[in-house]
Amino acid sequence: MNLDDLERLQAIDKDRMLAKIDDLPDQVGHAWEKAGTLPLPDSSGLQHIIFAGMGGSAIGADLACVYARRHASASLTVWREYGIPAWAAARSALVVVSSHSGNTEEALTAFDAAQRAGARRVTFTSGGDLQMRAASHGDPVWPIDHAGPPRAAVGTSFAYTLRLLARLGQIPDPSGEVASAVAAMRAQRERLGAASPVVRNPAKRMAGQLMDRWPIFFGAGLLAPVARRWRTQVNELAKAPAQFEELPEADHNVVAGTVGPEKLIGRTMAVFLRARLDEEGLTRRVEATRHALMVEGYNTDLIDGEGETALAQQWTCLHYGDYAAYYLAIAYGIDPTPIPAIENLKEELRKG
Repeated sequence: MNLDDLERLQAIDKDRMLAKIDDLPDQVGHAWEKAGTLPLPDSSGLQHIIFAGMGGSAIGADLACVYARRHASASLTVWREYGIPAWAAARSALVVVSSHSGNTEEALTAFDAAQRAGARRVTFTSGGDLQMRAASHGDPVWPIDHAGPPRAAVGTSFAYTLRLLARLGQIPDPSGEVASAVAAMRAQRERLGAASPVVRNPAKRMAGQLMDRWPIFFGAGLLAPVARRWRTQVNELAKAPAQFEELPEADHNVVAGTVGPEKLIGRTMAVFLRARLDEEGLTRRVEATRHALMVEGYNTDLIDGEGETALAQQWTCLHYGDYAAYYLAIAYGIDPTPIPAIENLKEELRKG
């Protein structure tokens, strides 16, 4: 495994996933600016905002909502199921339906349920049936102009979600924090990009630590959805299993299951994600939980988000994980873009 062999990297990465990861800071900045002019629904009397989506179309809402939840006057829910919850069936609810393709089965049922219930609606999509349905009802459509797979459009889904919340008056304007996150990601990119050699590139070294091990990613607060993102990127890019856990909940169950068996302990890699600007109780739990696993003999590592704002620390940590999962795919000799297992499953479901 030589992750500094750029010719081998390019030969494996046929669809240039690396370029999409490199572009993530610019994607966030572009989407944030664009979202400032897109059409809004009526914002009066909102009590519930539901973000309905799956996979790469849902994670952006996770990231924005964990940042916004302490400020928003409406309840914020990320909904990864068919339809919508019964309590959303009223004009007091806004249902934001996100589907990169516009043809995601679960998202389409959410739109139809929201329409039947009379809930307000906004759609984030690049086209497909969702765009047509929204247009037929005169609903606001926020176009996704990202040509890559949904997981690579996380910057757009995040920026759209956060700016929607700001423009609806749910949170103070976070434009300064978004700008700081973009700047911090760009600065970090110089160290994590493919041209940076292993000796100076922590993401490449992280890929080495994850090889042939079962990774568990722990995150708290701002970084709980980032831990989920690390897991899904390992799944979809490296085609490898992984697990994520959220603190403080994991301290009430997961740590009890770390005593053995010894063979599994030696094959496990626990990666802890920390945002220094998060709540003090959460950062203390990250450190204490890591110590508990180290005592039992687990391989562990600690990754700190970088930057001077909460969003900077959230997004630099996410970007780090995207690079690490990408290099793990290259180390395994796997093209990071195709996801045949998911496509095959979708085809089987369509037959049913």
